[in-house]
Order: sequence, then C-alpha cells, then structure tokens
Amino acid sequence: MRIKRAKAYRKLMSLYSTSFGFREPYQVLVDAEICKAAILQNLALATQLGAVLQGTVKPMITQCCIHELYLQGKPQQPAVDLAKTFERRRCNHREPLASDTCLASVVGETNKHRYVVATQSQALRAALRAVPAVPLVHFNRSVMILEPPSTATLAAKRSVEEEALHPSAPELAALPTSLKDDADADTEPVRKKRKGPKGPNPLSVKKKKAKPDAAAPKQMPAAREEAEEAGEKRKHVDEDADEIVGAAELPAVDGAGHKRKRRRKTNARTTEVPAGTVATRTPIISTA
Repeated sequence: MRIKRAKAYRKLMSLYSTSFGFREPYQVLVDAEICKAAILQNLALATQLGAVLQGTVKPMITQCCIHELYLQGKPQQPAVDLAKTFERRRCNHREPLASDTCLASVVGETNKHRYVVATQSQALRAALRAVPAVPLVHFNRSVMILEPPSTATLAAKRSVEEEALHPSAPELAALPTSLKDDADADTEPVRKKRKGPKGPNPLSVKKKKAKPDAAAPKQMPAAREEAEEAGEKRKHVDEDADEIVGAAELPAVDGAGHKRKRRRKTNARTTEVPAGTVATRTPIISTA
C-alpha cells in the first residue's frame, strides 16, 4: 500500500475511534460476494483488511451469507472454505435471508456494536451510507479501498463534539445551583459577529475640535483675559497716580496748608546788589 493512502486510512480510522468508540481488533462483517472476489483475485482477505484498517481485525460472517455460498454449488467451494475460517456471527434468522438483508439487519440503524462492513454489493453500501459511523470496505479490481465517511457520519461526528462541550443531565444534577445557572448560560447559542468593513484605529484618529456656538458669546483665551485684566489694573493705578500729582500742583486754599514758593533761577553771571542801587553788568575780559 502506498504511504499516502495508508496515512489517509489511518487518519480515517482515528476519526471513528475518537468520535464513535471503535477499538482494535476491529469487527469486520464480510458477505458472500467479497469472499468470492478474494478467491477470484487470489488475495488473502484477512491480511488485506488489516492493512486497510491499519490495525488488527476480527473477520466475521453470518450464517445467511454462508448459506448463500452453499446454494451456488461446488464451484464456490473455495469461497465456502474461506468463509468457514471466519468467526460466526449470529443473526437469529430462522429462515436464511439474502446477504444484503441479513447484514443490514445486523448493523441496525445505529451500528451500536461498531461493525466494519466489507461487501461488494453496491445496493448494500448505498443503504449503509445512511447509517452513521459505518466504515465500508470493498475491492476495486485487485485493490481494497476504505470509503470516506458519509454525510450521516460527519453530521453525527459534529453532534458528538457539540455534546462533549456541554455537561450531561447527571452532571447538571450534581452541580450546585449557582453553577447550574452558569451552565445554562453557556448552553445558549453564541451569536456570530457580523463581518464587515472595520473602522479606523481610534488611537490613530485626530480628535475633532468642538465647533463654537454662534448664539453663545465668544470666549477669549485665558492668556488674553489675564493680559487684559493686567492692563486694566495698570490703567487704574496710572489714573490714581495722575490724580495725586494734580492735587499736589493745585494752589493752596486757606487753611489747606503752607504754600510753597517758587524759586527763580538766576543767571550765574549776574550778582545780587542791595536794594536801592543800580545793578551794572561788568564785562568779562578773557585773558586768553
């Protein structure tokens, strides 16, 4: 068997093992047609089954399938001898039925015994694809093939995984009341987020400036208000100083205080003379 195909079969059987509880040795139900195909192709049926299922197998056959081989006469004696080497599976049919009908009744609607069915009948394989967790094996010429999981099998796998995420009824009964409420809240379906265009990063967006209201009075900056207040104070101080200076220059009123006399400036070249004499100006002769 090719490595790629063996890897795919191993992965497929691990799916049946983890999701539906299949264990080695795998119980393989064979029918009359696949026994005849193995004799015709000169293949070891048990060896081929072990190679395809990637593990140990336990081939089983029902009494109805062996009876069908008996009815075909002496030419099918090698197939009868091969079928007798397998373990007998009781089908509890008092009258022999066709191999397809017998195997379908043994598998049932749920395959609770975890059988792998090896058959060449296309009608039986089509019927068993509607049953979840039924691995199907058949010959394609001289190559044995394990079919991929059916739609019913994949749906059952998803439901099993969904149930494993939530507590069962006995587990819920054993939980305290507060934890029960949390468990019930977890069972609610999770709403999927709607995918769509995302907005820009709010940290990289420049903040919008507030538009001034036309009806409201304009507010001046704080620095400008402080400058204007300082100017008004300075103006008041200057006005007060001017009032004080003006009051000092006003003529004195009777009883308001001593009047200060103005002192006249005298020329440095004139000399004071006593009263009653005529002042004469003497010329200054320079000696230079």
